[in-house]
Amino acid sequence: MPHLPDEVACEAYSHEESSAGFWPGSGAIDYPAFYSYAYPEPKGFRDVKARPDAAFFSEALGEFILPYDAVRTAAQPDQALLEFLQSTYDAAANAAKWDRDALECKPGQPGVPRQI
Repeated sequence: MPHLPDEVACEAYSHEESSAGFWPGSGAIDYPAFYSYAYPEPKGFRDVKARPDAAFFSEALGEFILPYDAVRTAAQPDQALLEFLQSTYDAAANAAKWDRDALECKPGQPGVPRQI
């Protein structure tokens, strides 16, 4: 990984992962946006149509992008962001053929701790 010390990468990227976050904008994406990528990128990941419609795969960055303005102006902003996060996670998990039954649990309810 460019600009990432091996000491970090050996643990942070020791397994397959789906990662997402927010970027305030600079470089290849000069506007605020949410991003999502899979590492290592499984075959077919970038070919999936992410949701909502404003989401796209950036060849320059190697990750999915959802412009902040698309979320901010959506009729249901929380739902738009959740669709992006879920659809890009699904793309990574399905393309990499992860054992989703072993990895996932039902989504929780905001403000309610999950029972262990």
